[in-house]
Amino acid sequence: MNHVLRRLFTIAALTALLAGCGTYGKNFDHTRVSQIKNNVTTQTDILEMFGLPHKEGTEDGRTKWTYEFDKWSAFDETKSKDLQILFNGNKVDRYGYTSNMRE
Repeated sequence: MNHVLRRLFTIAALTALLAGCGTYGKNFDHTRVSQIKNNVTTQTDILEMFGLPHKEGTEDGRTKWTYEFDKWSAFDETKSKDLQILFNGNKVDRYGYTSNMRE
């Protein structure tokens, strides 16, 4: 009986440990952000650099793409990086990148 309880405790502990960690979004190559140029870089260029966006929307009638990756753990601070790109027609109007990940 003691062996069964020990096994159940181990399974419960591992389940709790795994439940305390997770990710949201899709990881993307942050090193390519410096290649984005306002009024020069196109939507096709962005797709080639980062793939499909995690979110798509509009802002002031213009297309907005968001690339987002969040990683959390019960044992550490949440890490995240976020790239938001606003297009004017087919070209980047402006973009913003934030991150608290060690890069």
